[in-house]
Amino acid sequence: MAVDPAPGEGIAVGTAGEGLAEPPFDAEPIASGGPETPAAEADEAGGPPLGGAGAADVGSGATWPHATATAVRTARRQARRSRRAWTVTARGGYRDWPTAVTDRAILWVHDALAAYPLRVTRPHVPQEVLDLAHARRAARAARDWRRADALRAEIESGGWTIVDRGVDFDLSPAHPPDVEEGGIVRYGASESVPSRLDEPATAAATVVTIDTDWPADVARAVRGLAAASPAGTQIVVVADGASPDQEGALEAFEAAGAEVVRTSSRLGQGAAFNAGLRRAIGRVIVLLDPSVEPTGDLVGPIARGLADPTVAVAGAWGLRSADLRHFEDAPGPDADAIAGYCLAFRRADYVVRGPLDEKFRFYRNLDIWWSLVLRDEGEGRPPRRAVVIGDLPAVRHEHRAWASMSADERDRLSKRNFYRILDRFGGRLDLASPTATAPGR
Repeated sequence: MAVDPAPGEGIAVGTAGEGLAEPPFDAEPIASGGPETPAAEADEAGGPPLGGAGAADVGSGATWPHATATAVRTARRQARRSRRAWTVTARGGYRDWPTAVTDRAILWVHDALAAYPLRVTRPHVPQEVLDLAHARRAARAARDWRRADALRAEIESGGWTIVDRGVDFDLSPAHPPDVEEGGIVRYGASESVPSRLDEPATAAATVVTIDTDWPADVARAVRGLAAASPAGTQIVVVADGASPDQEGALEAFEAAGAEVVRTSSRLGQGAAFNAGLRRAIGRVIVLLDPSVEPTGDLVGPIARGLADPTVAVAGAWGLRSADLRHFEDAPGPDADAIAGYCLAFRRADYVVRGPLDEKFRFYRNLDIWWSLVLRDEGEGRPPRRAVVIGDLPAVRHEHRAWASMSADERDRLSKRNFYRILDRFGGRLDLASPTATAPGR
């Protein structure tokens, strides 16, 4: 079995064989998180004795520097050559070699290139998850695929991912860790963000936008919202894996009255919106792309459009389709979907029909999928409406994510997202407009 390190954690590699430099006298040992191995057994295998001052459990969650790839390969070769070798894989887990000590052995890491010792760790795997993984391996060996699939689902529901490696397996955390530094928390998953969705809605509207690599665009959108939105409008900016040099911009958003939700790595469009939506306290929620600059109040007219109970989703730009496979611009007022540049819905509907599908990492076509989810009342029942609110005071600028990608990459990611729409709604022509004609998206 091997265990993937969480992002930011190091690669654990060690050997007691010849050829790998011994750690200096003041280096501290790191103990792995498996069953206990007596010190004598570690000594017999050529490793340092277990325990003593400075011993630490790798399950503690500490983060250590990464060993270089060259050092990892060197250590592996030396471990395999030694009859008294003990090692762990470059994926941060461990494998038992025929003469290896058990996984409680002390792990030493030496960077052969930089010539200094590194202490690294692997994520702690709960015993119940390990038990499920071993049970699944046994089920696969018995060709009991139904049970193997059920055990995989249990492992994933516990927050872990399992990948088969022949008769072996790898375990890794399903999402990056939360990171707290200087009183600022960066969340590794949308569900880690404290939710306010169980609180009563106390604002008329919440606007959620995402900052990735273009904070100037977000600043432009936040300025427009702050200047013209109705009093009490909540603005939430999700800094989705924003680089450290954007911290000044994020603090400026906070100073302008926005709430900033920071993530510890890039989660993707669906997960980032879910992270921001968990903080929403407005009765109406507007998802606003940072390429859109509000030049007046766009929140008020959208909220009034959603006052009609037959309307499920509203926004500035609409889409329609005759077959749910090709979409074109919809002049309105009725449409089949609302474009994600400015897409609004009721908070209550998100609580019931959400969250957004987090497999939509790229932004395209998430708007169509969510519009159809909001409109769908079930087969045989009339769907709710998608409505274009005309003449909203907003200007669309260049979409940076679109412009920064090659056409081939955009098409590849867009098609992958579109398959998710077809999987759920491919046969639901009751959600389409028979008058639509021209292929669009």
